[in-house]
Amino acid sequence: MTSRSAPKVIGALIGFVGLSVVAGLLAAMLVVPTLSVASEGVVTAADTFNALPSYLKITQPAQASSIYAKQGGHDVKIASFYVQNRTDVALKDISLSATRSAVDTEDPRFYKEGAIDVQGTVRGVLSTTLGHDVQGGSSITQQYVKNVLVQRCAQQYDPNTKEGQASATACYKQVTATTPARKLREMRYAIGVEKRYSKDDILRSYLNIVGFGGTVYGIQAASEYYFGVPAKNLSLVQAATLTAIINNPANLRIDQPSSKENGKANGYALTKARRDYVLRSMHKVGDITDAQLALATKTPIQPRISPQTNGCGTAARYDAGYFCKYVELSIAADPAFGKTQSDRLETLTEGGLAIHTTLNLDLQKTSQNAVSAYMPKYVPGMNVGAASTAVEPGTGRIVTMVQNTTFNEVRSSDPGSTSVNYNTDYDRGGSQGFQTGSSFKAFTLAAWLEAGHTLNESVSTTEHNYVDSEFTNSCYGIGNDPWPVSNADPAPASMTVLAATADSVNTAFAQMGKKLDLCAIQNTAFGMGIHAADAKSNPFISVPPMILGTNYIAPLTMATAYAGMANHGVVCTPIAIDSITDATGKSLPVSKTKCTQGMPQDVAAGVDYALQNVLKPGGTGASANPGDGVPIIAKTGTTDAAVQNWLVTSTSRIAQATWVGNISGSVGFYKAYINGQYGYSLKFSMDKIIIAALNQAYKGGDAFPAPPQSEIGYVAPPKAATPSKNSDGKSGRSGAGTTPGTTSVGNPGITGGTSGGNGKGNGGGGKNGTAPKN
Repeated sequence: MTSRSAPKVIGALIGFVGLSVVAGLLAAMLVVPTLSVASEGVVTAADTFNALPSYLKITQPAQASSIYAKQGGHDVKIASFYVQNRTDVALKDISLSATRSAVDTEDPRFYKEGAIDVQGTVRGVLSTTLGHDVQGGSSITQQYVKNVLVQRCAQQYDPNTKEGQASATACYKQVTATTPARKLREMRYAIGVEKRYSKDDILRSYLNIVGFGGTVYGIQAASEYYFGVPAKNLSLVQAATLTAIINNPANLRIDQPSSKENGKANGYALTKARRDYVLRSMHKVGDITDAQLALATKTPIQPRISPQTNGCGTAARYDAGYFCKYVELSIAADPAFGKTQSDRLETLTEGGLAIHTTLNLDLQKTSQNAVSAYMPKYVPGMNVGAASTAVEPGTGRIVTMVQNTTFNEVRSSDPGSTSVNYNTDYDRGGSQGFQTGSSFKAFTLAAWLEAGHTLNESVSTTEHNYVDSEFTNSCYGIGNDPWPVSNADPAPASMTVLAATADSVNTAFAQMGKKLDLCAIQNTAFGMGIHAADAKSNPFISVPPMILGTNYIAPLTMATAYAGMANHGVVCTPIAIDSITDATGKSLPVSKTKCTQGMPQDVAAGVDYALQNVLKPGGTGASANPGDGVPIIAKTGTTDAAVQNWLVTSTSRIAQATWVGNISGSVGFYKAYINGQYGYSLKFSMDKIIIAALNQAYKGGDAFPAPPQSEIGYVAPPKAATPSKNSDGKSGRSGAGTTPGTTSVGNPGITGGTSGGNGKGNGGGGKNGTAPKN
């Protein structure tokens, strides 16, 4: 010892000797309520001790939250969210080998002594004071207290601010400092804990809070991560290995096989040495036999790492990454989970929530396979995609949500991956939506019936050039811009609205629009939950081309609206969460669907009556009919040159919307040949599979009620609709943009271009530019 270091050591010895005396005194105090103390020095130390808080308020440690979906009727965990990967379990759910190895190694006198391990404390004091390696010397109760204090530092400061980070760091240094003051505080708190909790409760809490390396905390998460088994199934060797890691998690973790000091090449030598010490400790107290010790020490360390991906990356294994992200963003926006978004994310990552969602993984797989079979993840020279989502009428439950790409939250050079969810609004997945084409005509038809017109009323189809001033819009007024309208296929000079709906004749619907108020059409759509996918960048535009579907809407919104029409006009907002419980198993309130009468029941009946012809022979969507006899309403949608393509359907029990088209750019799907067929028909091939699976899962559907005769009107002699590849025609100009042909610059593959795919693309052509076919 040098002369320079001697005073420091002597001073430390004096402090720690005093602390050791207090430790002995405290141990006695646990047994003898009143003790006379002759030494003035000891009295002073005891007074200091007594001045400390007597009780450590135990706060709930951060626990991982999990998202579940149904598969085969059973819950399957598809994703976890955490700051510290931890799941609390009861003592009965921890193997006996794990509890015994922890006690035998960390505190063999745990069940015999009080809150303080006096022998260990004195040994640790002397070893640390004399400059040897830092010794623990703490009882399990003291270690638990230390972990709780460390946890409190992590939870009480905001990690998203510099001030919060600095405060958390200072707090951590204080509660882990090798000083008499810190030890004294731990002792005081440990006594308070033991007065209020049983030894079993303390042991359980200790094993649930302690760190095992990286972001893995608690015996359950460690068991699943390092060995792929729950804590209750840990073997003797596995349990001893985890107990070994507790001693020094940073250096003894066994998930770094390339480590030179403690990796696969040397058999995780550092951890094995500590593990064998654990085994010898168990043998010493008689918890394992000679034979068990000999066999266990010969057993190599063989981790089976099961990565616990933080966030929605894991859900991609179930083709559910986009749905998972939708759930995450829904929680972040829901005041039920906290006053601020920061509070809500903290609840998600630290609250130990069990989030049971509406997703049906069996149907999800079928839908994903159908979409992937016809639309590749990437088509060279094109930025195209496909998406499909299904919603229950009457409940709003989202049961599927798929698209052709791979979910990836990190910007990647892989053109087949993206974080953008094509099915949802911008604030739930980054998409700006897509022009819906003729699938929007259902709302024009509803406004037509509500205005007192009938399905068998005849309208002209010969007018192809319109001017805005020919129309009425009591909401916003009207301009004087030209609007050219054409059809993909020839149409008779006049036809009934019923036939025009089945054939999707644009000029007929333009004539219907002239007899209506555009404001009424818009409000009918709004009543059914229709809205712009990104109202800030691409708002809903109420102009004549709206009649034929020029606004940018998300597939989820369209599926929800059609579900409402199939539900007697009662539309229910989409939901992705059925129930949530917290870490204690207590049910938490979740936002429920809100159902409203979006259109009169008799009007819905009239629309349903007309839309049932679309999938029948001669209808524009006939090739998608699975032929199972289930009553179904439907409407196709194809924009100019088939840049965007839709099929939206609903039975009385399940609705779905499928979109195929351009994410950015304007590739015409009438001529684009993809996966063995022309692009405009891809939606039919996909949906024939999807609709059949949905109908089977939901056991068909009920017949739709007949509309009142006053809506049907005079019934002319029946005339079969003329089959066509797709009768959706041109809608003329787009209603968005300010300059003809203008395109906003966006991020390739994520933000949109001229087609208004997703991100920040423009709304198609400008005020007078060319636009989609319906």
